[in-house]
Amino acid sequence: MPSRDETPLTTAARSREPCPIRDVLDRIGDKWSVLIILNLGKRGETRFNELQRAVGGISKRMLSKSLQSLERDGLVARTVTDGYPPAVRYALTALGRSLGDPIASLAAWAVAHRDAVARAREAFDTLRAAGERTPWRQA
Repeated sequence: MPSRDETPLTTAARSREPCPIRDVLDRIGDKWSVLIILNLGKRGETRFNELQRAVGGISKRMLSKSLQSLERDGLVARTVTDGYPPAVRYALTALGRSLGDPIASLAAWAVAHRDAVARAREAFDTLRAAGERTPWRQA
């Protein structure tokens, strides 16, 4: 019987197999994937260039690479419509939509705590620049 403190993370850490949590977080944890999923969740089916404008600051190459990875993981579906030029649209799959609430919560947390994080960074950098140890690193 597993102990009360047992979690999927502690079980995976002791296992010789790849960590299933890390495997998934590697994909959805990068900044572009989060922003792509948020935008597709908000907009629904979206063309490539519209998505690039909505995400902002992402190159065509990085957007293409991120979308391909999300498609490979079953989070995004790519649809090509006949025509000249062919219209390519992206949308979240059911699996991708199931990430909507957790990612929206993460985004809301980031917005709500942005100032606190900025203050913590500033305090850290100030102490570092003065050659002092930060309080959370003292033995």
